[in-house]
Amino acid sequence: MANPSGQGSNKVYSFKIVLIGDVNVGKTTLIESFVSGAFKSPEPTIGFSNKIKEINIGGKQLKLSIWDTAGQERIRGNTARYYEDADGIALVYDVTERSTLNNLVNKWIKQMEEHTTKEKCVKILVGNKIDKESERVISKDEGKALADKHGFLFIESSAKIKENVDKCFKDLALKILDEIDDKKPKKDDVPEKKPPSTPQPPTVKPEPPTVKPEPPIVKPEPPTVKIEPPKPKSSEKPSSYSATPPCKRCC
Repeated sequence: MANPSGQGSNKVYSFKIVLIGDVNVGKTTLIESFVSGAFKSPEPTIGFSNKIKEINIGGKQLKLSIWDTAGQERIRGNTARYYEDADGIALVYDVTERSTLNNLVNKWIKQMEEHTTKEKCVKILVGNKIDKESERVISKDEGKALADKHGFLFIESSAKIKENVDKCFKDLALKILDEIDDKKPKKDDVPEKKPPSTPQPPTVKPEPPTVKPEPPIVKPEPPTVKIEPPKPKSSEKPSSYSATPPCKRCC
């Protein structure tokens, strides 16, 4: 079930809760005490019965549809629809009757595992009739150890003196709420939606300035200066002057 209806603060969570266990363990009196607030010795349940109770937990409105079963062997053969879509199951035994706990282990738990359709169905083990403390044969520690072994919640109660009756159903409903919250995606798990961005114009990278290569600087060669040998003065004789008189034949 676990179907929330309404919106906002008016949302109502509907949970299906079933009670299982042997006849005379006090399932019906637990339901009557929780729903009506009064204890009365009920007539034996024939087949199935259903009660509705609305409660508020942590500001959340819950509608509990609580199913009871007769517990006889002849009923247990045709109970698939009894477990179908159950959000929570209370397994009830009588602390003064060891056989009721043995039957939970050997029969009821196996039947529950076979027919339960919801993977996250929450279970609570309830040791009832603790008002008969002098007749107790099953200790609280023994019940707690069995609950821990199977991963169940655990509580002891008395419908007669209304001990832990409300707490039994509220603990179960609160755990169902926790399972629903665990299924919701956490804020950190949901990628943040970013608003659509305004398209930006394409970025144009500026071209680097074109640098024209400078022509190579040519240093002018210094002018070649020819140095003329100094001319001999007229008073000076050329270096090729000879004292030998010219030949008369040629002169």
